[in-house]
Amino acid sequence: MRFKFRPVEASFYDLFTEAANHLVVGADLVAGLLDPSNDQQELVKKMHDAEHDADETTHSIINLVNSTFITPFDREDIYALASGLDDIMDYMDEVVDCAVLYGVDEFPQYFAGQVEILQQAAKLTAEAMPRLRTMKDLKEFWIEINRLENEGDRNHRRILADLFNGNYKAIQVLKLKDIVEKVEHAIDGFEEVANTIEQIAVKES
Repeated sequence: MRFKFRPVEASFYDLFTEAANHLVVGADLVAGLLDPSNDQQELVKKMHDAEHDADETTHSIINLVNSTFITPFDREDIYALASGLDDIMDYMDEVVDCAVLYGVDEFPQYFAGQVEILQQAAKLTAEAMPRLRTMKDLKEFWIEINRLENEGDRNHRRILADLFNGNYKAIQVLKLKDIVEKVEHAIDGFEEVANTIEQIAVKES
């Protein structure tokens, strides 16, 4: 019989849940770009604040790893998960920042769909994090994130086709392509996080 010596370290689970909740805030702020009535500079400030809060949570996770003798699961997986969540927030911060810096207030067809996928992935990830405590009921999470990522890929191709259809000026294409690529990276990041959680669940099963 295999015995596993694992401490009950609630702080790790709480911090991962906190990190994922920051992503929900970030995705909602990205969605705020689609509302022309929003104060763009205020949106940037809120996004920067949210990104700063996410960084603080990431630092707390890393500090806890470095000060804990026995962690609830492999250290390399904790680092990977914390880094993956942090990367997504960075991409979303860049989306809002670049959109405002570039003066973009109109987005191509299917962009709103991408933002909705971003919000759905963030919500699913935040809901999944508390289940790391038991490693139960997580399979549906990574399957659904994979489905959303595939849908995001299709949307991304449609957006690029729209951008290059000749209806946009060259400078507009460059600005919008940069923004939509960052959204695509954020969506890909959610799949990477889901893959990391799947690896953790397999190891701990």
